[in-house]
Amino acid sequence: MDARPGLAVTGAAGRMGQTVLRLAAAAPAFRLVAALERPGHPALGRDAGEAGGGPTLGVRLGDDAVAAFARAQAVIDFTSPAASVAHAGLAAQARAVHVIGTTGFGRDDLAAIARAARHAAIVRAGNMSVGVNLLVGLVARVAAALGPEFDVEILEAHHRAKVDAPSGTALMLGEAAAKGRGVALDEVADRVRDGVTGPRAEGHIGFASLRGGDIVGEHDVLFAGPGERLVLRHVATDRTIFARGALRAAAWGLGRPPGEYTMADVLGL
Repeated sequence: MDARPGLAVTGAAGRMGQTVLRLAAAAPAFRLVAALERPGHPALGRDAGEAGGGPTLGVRLGDDAVAAFARAQAVIDFTSPAASVAHAGLAAQARAVHVIGTTGFGRDDLAAIARAARHAAIVRAGNMSVGVNLLVGLVARVAAALGPEFDVEILEAHHRAKVDAPSGTALMLGEAAAKGRGVALDEVADRVRDGVTGPRAEGHIGFASLRGGDIVGEHDVLFAGPGERLVLRHVATDRTIFARGALRAAAWGLGRPPGEYTMADVLGL
C-alpha cells in the first residue's frame, strides 16, 4: 500500500492545474488522489492527464471537493477567488494543507481564508516562485535603504487570458516596498492613471499592467531617483516554476499547526 500523503489538485483542467498534475504525478513526496474541476466542466469524467493532452494519470476529473479532500492530506489550488475561498473551508474541515496560488482576492475573501486557517495550515502566495520570493525580500531592503526622493514603480506583464490586475505578484512587491518604507500600501498605491493626473505624489508606489500573447510573467520594480535608476527584475519563462513551488509548499505544510503561511515561511526567509 502506498503510504505517501494524498494530493488533490483543483482547477485541474486549467493552465496551472495541468502543470501541477504533470509534476505531481512524478513527485516522490505525494500520491495523486483527486483532480477537481467546476461542476458542468466539459472534461468531467475524463482522465485528468488526457483531458489536458498529456499522458494518462489514472485519476479522473471530478467535481466533488468534499469527497476529494477527505482522501487528501494536501490540496493545491490555482482557481478563482470564490472557488478558493470555498475550498479553504472544505480543506480546513478535512484538516488538509491548503496551498493557494489564486490571486485577485478581496478583503472579505481574505477574511474568510483567515478564518479557515484557524483550523488547518494554509500557504497562500501571489507567486509560488522561489526567485520571486527572493525578489520580494530584496525590494523591501532596497526600499528601506533609499529615501523618498526615489520613486517606486512596478510594471508587470502577463498573458492575454489573465483576469486580474495588478497581478498578485505585483501587489506582493508593492507590499514589500511599502513595508520597507514603513507605510501601508493602501495609503500610497497608484493603481490606475488616466487623463490629467497632476504631478506624481512623493512616496507613492505606482503600478502598470500589460496583457498580451502567452507571456508567463514579467515583473520590474523601478526605483527612480535624481540622476540614477535601479531596476530589480524577475522573468518567468516556464510556469513549472510555480508548480514546483506549490508542491514544495504542500510538502512543507504537512504536520504544521493551523495558521496562514507564506512562501517566505516555506523558504525560511
